[in-house]
Amino acid sequence: MPLHSDDPKSVGGYRLLDRLGAGGMGVVYRARARSGRDVAIKVVHAQYAADPVFRARFRQEIAAVRKVSGAFTAPVLDTDPDAARPWMATQYVPGPSLARRIRDRGALADAELRGLALGLVEALRDIHRAGVVHRDLKPANVLLAEDGPRVIDFGISRAAENHQTLTETGQMIGTPPFMSPEQLVDARAVGPASDVFSLGSLLVYAVTGRGPFDADSPYLTAYRVVHDEPVLDGVEPRLRALLESCLAKDAADRPGLDELAGEFASALAGTEPDDSPTVPLRDDRPDRPEPRPMPPADARDSTAPARWARSRPVTAAIGTVGALVLALTAYSLTDAGQADGDAPQAWRPWQTTVHETAPRGARRALDLPHAEAPVPGCQVAAGAVYCGGYRTLPVRLDGRTGRTVWRADATPAGTGEGAYSSTVLGVRDGTVLVRQVVSRESPGAEATSVVALDAATGERLWARAVDEVNATAVVAGDLVVLPDGGGRSLTARSPRTGTERWTAPLPSGHACGPITAGGSLHLQCFGQTAGDRQESLVVTLDLGDGTARRLPLPTPDTDLLGVYDGQLVLLKESREQGPGGDTAYEEIVMMDATGSLALTKTAEVYHGRATLRGGTLWFTSSDGEVTAVSPASGRTLWRTRSGVREPGPVRYDERTRTLYLAGTDGRVAGLDARTGDRLWRTQPRAEGEETSGEGPEVLVDGRTLVVPAPGGGVFGLDPAHPERKPHSG
Repeated sequence: MPLHSDDPKSVGGYRLLDRLGAGGMGVVYRARARSGRDVAIKVVHAQYAADPVFRARFRQEIAAVRKVSGAFTAPVLDTDPDAARPWMATQYVPGPSLARRIRDRGALADAELRGLALGLVEALRDIHRAGVVHRDLKPANVLLAEDGPRVIDFGISRAAENHQTLTETGQMIGTPPFMSPEQLVDARAVGPASDVFSLGSLLVYAVTGRGPFDADSPYLTAYRVVHDEPVLDGVEPRLRALLESCLAKDAADRPGLDELAGEFASALAGTEPDDSPTVPLRDDRPDRPEPRPMPPADARDSTAPARWARSRPVTAAIGTVGALVLALTAYSLTDAGQADGDAPQAWRPWQTTVHETAPRGARRALDLPHAEAPVPGCQVAAGAVYCGGYRTLPVRLDGRTGRTVWRADATPAGTGEGAYSSTVLGVRDGTVLVRQVVSRESPGAEATSVVALDAATGERLWARAVDEVNATAVVAGDLVVLPDGGGRSLTARSPRTGTERWTAPLPSGHACGPITAGGSLHLQCFGQTAGDRQESLVVTLDLGDGTARRLPLPTPDTDLLGVYDGQLVLLKESREQGPGGDTAYEEIVMMDATGSLALTKTAEVYHGRATLRGGTLWFTSSDGEVTAVSPASGRTLWRTRSGVREPGPVRYDERTRTLYLAGTDGRVAGLDARTGDRLWRTQPRAEGEETSGEGPEVLVDGRTLVVPAPGGGVFGLDPAHPERKPHSG
């Protein structure tokens, strides 16, 4: 693929030639060293480079690949994890991925299969011999070179003895059709045998063009991986028994790699090099056994799940997924589109994008292909919508019509030559506060600043460079708080004028994340003591004068959510994992102003994205389930299936006591916050543009719900008449 206009010309002294691909974390380029040697360079996206978790994951990938050396892996040649945009150069492998090969030419014949199977076994031997488990062996991560396959992308691998994983809250790590049962049930139990299971799934795909557990959704696929026997229609008998052994549910029952090498060599010994290179892909889909019956819905109260989980420890987590998926399917079949009703007299639903021509400021948006435009980040205030995002100049939309009012022309010179992103932090005192990140091709040329824009005109009022190495800028109360002094302190400023109000030091050697609640700014900070022991603190700053109160946390595996009844509320993570890899929580920690702790064991292990709003804990799981929990007692108040896939955090509207949530496809649902009853659900608003990760947060501005969508989209709907079709903004 050709380079994009905003791609750098070179990285680390390597001249970029073209793009090989792009993913959620970065872009992979083909580049050329000064010696003339071609390499593959993976560069982390600019918007993630400042995130210490992403940097840690990237360093983990580099460490994993450096450990491995062998004929069937691509070795690391050069790297700079500390660059403004971290990068890693590996051997360039000329050849398509297995996924592309199957898509373009059909399933493999035996002659090709023998080289693939034996090469992958040898690659896994080298990987495991280095003490590493790959954990994401799939067709896209296998390149087909002339002299054999190469296993690439160690982005989620880990050392076999390391039981701490780097994951993002509420997200699954892996690819369901090629994951092992233990990856879906307990990621901490994953060992080398997990890669053997993935190898079995991959080889079934190579032979038949289908995975052995394929289904219409990742959740049902995950259910089949854990519960169902593999579907091996089209696999010849001499291979079937061998692949069945690789796909054993119990890791201890799978063969070792040495055994597999001999078995594959024997089973594929009779192949001829001049065999036909492809076999036709079958269009029919084999019948599959129905999923096992799940506990009835009325049995899933606050006590039933715990009893069921204890009696079936392995199937409980994934079994719930199967039931939820079937329910989601039923909702989809019964939720037919509704015709427009009577048109509202003073307001109409609207739909637009952040890329429309603006009548004021920068008329045109920065160049970015529509398919690559992510979900914008937006804020609402006084009937207006303010948005930013990757390659998106700050823009104001009319909240009544969706019409673009202005686009800020306040970016640093040369933005068109490098990566640019903007984030709307908040709107205060007629001022829009925006974080901007600009990175250019020269080393260390990434610049982060906070810009204040006039809300009426979009004109720049003031700007300051910030160093977010230890903390991020945040709008709190009537202040904007910026990291200053080389990341060693926070300075509060007037949003309108930028005048300094107060300065407070940050804990030395700690990285801090901000939360505003209860009239204060709270920082959860992580670092290490002089004795190299991990430490976690909560720092509460008085917004009036910056006075700080530091309170230690007993364990680092807690997440600060907010304030309830005058006390800080934190959740302690569980060693279990929810369906689809969701983060799970097992204990509520309440902390008062003196640091005294009150621990409440929850009625069950809750999983998903946790939010504290309206005096209630809300958990939204990746399969669309929403659970309401009392922060005082840890008791389940209600649980419901929203019918929204991969929802973002819930939005609680105190005025109507309604919960709103949106999915990655633009579908929105409204729930009664008191009972959990689903009031309505829309059809998808981003057909064909669904993104990975979680959905956006719904914004409430009076009677209008504002929802960002993939492709740079934004739409406004009336929660009283969500079925009405939008007009173009």
